[in-house]
Amino acid sequence: MRLDFVWLRDHCRSASCYNTKTKQRSLDTASVDLAIRPQAPFVCAVSGCLPVLVEHPRNAGPDGHVTRYGLEWLVKNSYEGQKKQVMHPRILWNAEIYQQAQVPSVDCRSFLETDEGLKEFLQNFLLYGIAFVENVTPTKEDTEILAKRISIIRETIYGRMWYFTSDFSRGDTAYTKLALDRHTDTTYFQEPCGIQVFHCLKHEGTGGRTLLVDGFHAAEQVLRQAPEQFELLSKVPLKHEYVESVGGCHNHMIGVGPVLNVYPWNNELYLIRYNNYDRAVINTVPHDVVRRWYHAHRTLTTELRRPENELWVKLKPGKALFVDNWRVLHGREAFTGYRQLCGCYLTRDDVLNTARLLGLQA
Repeated sequence: MRLDFVWLRDHCRSASCYNTKTKQRSLDTASVDLAIRPQAPFVCAVSGCLPVLVEHPRNAGPDGHVTRYGLEWLVKNSYEGQKKQVMHPRILWNAEIYQQAQVPSVDCRSFLETDEGLKEFLQNFLLYGIAFVENVTPTKEDTEILAKRISIIRETIYGRMWYFTSDFSRGDTAYTKLALDRHTDTTYFQEPCGIQVFHCLKHEGTGGRTLLVDGFHAAEQVLRQAPEQFELLSKVPLKHEYVESVGGCHNHMIGVGPVLNVYPWNNELYLIRYNNYDRAVINTVPHDVVRRWYHAHRTLTTELRRPENELWVKLKPGKALFVDNWRVLHGREAFTGYRQLCGCYLTRDDVLNTARLLGLQA
């Protein structure tokens, strides 16, 4: 490990520098001398079950402050340590992997009334990016109660709880009976919605199966086959746009970001922004890059469209589906007859907060 002296002083956990009750820094970082050096740094190995301590005594500042660190804390929080850690443990899947895993749905009553049921649901959701709740009363009101169990509902231009049929009441292909290719939602938001809830309340007709594709699994294949294309997709920003003027709904939304979004210190993918319907004019890519971007996009699209990566499910009344919109793409086959669907978007931070409070890594 290589540890900067200013960094060590800034992260001191003594009572005068860090409030252990609020878990907040008390030290004024701007007051730290940027040329600070310890007078006599040393490592003290302690035998037995106590942790090894690293002491950083009597800094060059006038306060003669002493900072102490556990070696385990330094290993965990150093740059070298973070490079080896995964922020969000996941199981990447195609249709066969997911089906063989036999991931169970969680009963609605257990989900709503017990921490065990909620924790099981969230563990499935964090690992696979999708999770189901069974035996839900097929109403919009009961679906809302379900959603609020894990998060604040994110109100958008579509309202809090959306409810639609194929009446084209909004300027979006989703409000038709047409097939929808795989995509993530709200790519035209600066921060795309984190989680989407679907609940089919009624369908009197044929077709209409839901398509689910693990975008992170597809991106991992691109990284293995063509790492330079993966990097291009993670570096080139694109505009996505939604223009609507139907009835009383008038909106013009623009979101900007690359198709693949990664943490720079460990190259871990955390968000895929993929929607060919809503991608705006490509005018943020220089001429010498644009053709290479199209090749990279084609490679990713080929992976996303492989039949073995497609998980098809039939949504039925009473079975609610939660989708990680930052990871899993969804689509729909064309359908006939009358079909009612309700759902909402959830704030990602609140879902992850609920998971962490139950002891899960999120």
